[in-house]
Amino acid sequence: MAKHGKKYMAALAKIEPEKSYSPAEAVALVKATTITKFDSTVELHLNMGLDPRQADQLVRDVVVLPHGLGKSVRVLVFAEGEAAAQAREAGADAVADDDETLNKIQAGWTDFDVAISTPDMMGKVGKLGRVLGPRGLMPNPKAGTVVPGNDLGRAVKEAKAGRVEFRLDKTANIHCPIGKASFDEKQLFENLASLMEAIKRAKPPAAKGNYIKHVTLTTTMGPGIKVDLAQVQSMEASE
Repeated sequence: MAKHGKKYMAALAKIEPEKSYSPAEAVALVKATTITKFDSTVELHLNMGLDPRQADQLVRDVVVLPHGLGKSVRVLVFAEGEAAAQAREAGADAVADDDETLNKIQAGWTDFDVAISTPDMMGKVGKLGRVLGPRGLMPNPKAGTVVPGNDLGRAVKEAKAGRVEFRLDKTANIHCPIGKASFDEKQLFENLASLMEAIKRAKPPAAKGNYIKHVTLTTTMGPGIKVDLAQVQSMEASE
């Protein structure tokens, strides 16, 4: 078992190991147990009652968090002509509308956090799968990153504002950031509520039994805090 430092042990001492905290208590505690010198990311971890081997039990969707993620998001758009112009106007950091940029990505350039594409460009984008796929940057309709040209402006602005993707992994867990430890409790609480509402909406019809089994809140390298399942499932995002 790995040894933990003094800061971690001091943070762990603030948490009752068997207690499941209310969402508000968990948010306050996650801020109080951050141990890094840098501004930690606050993460939500959910253990789901789903079978990731069954295609009809997979979960993958996106949500726009009301307070973003506390970091600047670099957006690359695959588009041509009028759509490319719209993407630039909406604030895209880079637009791949020529062979030079496509070749640059093929050679391994991935200096961006989100990639969005128009459907007509997916033939070219597909050839970049070896570079984009392993980094989770491949545009995908389910993730809201393959959009028609007239919808590019909205997609770019949402991505830069704090739109995050969540998905069920092979171990039946969902991991998703909800902000930074420097956020105030209200901001973290509202981001958490928005994410929980989106996850509930994304419940597959084939799900059986308990959809969500366990919920944990943590910061980068910090200890996990159990969140009361009934209370976190009843959270509602404020309009």
